[in-house]
Amino acid sequence: MSGATSRLAPRRDPTAAEELAARLDKPMGALGLLFLLVVLGQSLTADGPLALALSVAGWLLWAAFVAEFVLRAYVARDQSRFWARNWWQVLFLALPFLRFTRALTLLRTARVGGVLSATVRGSRSAGRLLTGRVGWLATVTAVVVLGSSQLLYVLDIYDQYAEALHGAALATITGEPLSADGPVARVLEVVLAIYSVAVFATLAGALGAYFLRRPDDAAQAR
Repeated sequence: MSGATSRLAPRRDPTAAEELAARLDKPMGALGLLFLLVVLGQSLTADGPLALALSVAGWLLWAAFVAEFVLRAYVARDQSRFWARNWWQVLFLALPFLRFTRALTLLRTARVGGVLSATVRGSRSAGRLLTGRVGWLATVTAVVVLGSSQLLYVLDIYDQYAEALHGAALATITGEPLSADGPVARVLEVVLAIYSVAVFATLAGALGAYFLRRPDDAAQAR
């Protein structure tokens, strides 16, 4: 009886879904970078047609991310490992629904969560789209600058976004301290300083490997 039941049960064949997930890798990476810009526009735009258009675009991109996540969950061969590694994405996908609440704290949490989600997704998108280390690092640095400046602006640490962008860029690239005060600014300042050190260490390693490889290539050419 059990054998007959197993024969009648449809077999799960995720091959086509796996191929689709692989093909969507780079397009979803581009959408991830676009999502970061849409979230930035939502933070800077007041009520009006543009704000409505950005809101609709954000929800459409969110729906695309949910669909991709469901697809990747379906094609995952090791379900336990997949959910152990990607549980945090469920939280990011659920945060936009907090915008429907009237509580100011939850609304601010939704805005901060949206910025963090866009930043993380934009960083991962750079890895999907770029294979060169220097190009990938430059793109991720730009994503970090935009994401951290949005956090500084959304949390009212800076009154003007231009000041938040300037401070975030200097802290990310040079490790210069932020001009704003407060515990969030101090924590973000330390994180960006650590990132700036990692950036220069990576660039130094890439340049060193390049110049060391050139003599070897010249010797092989002889």
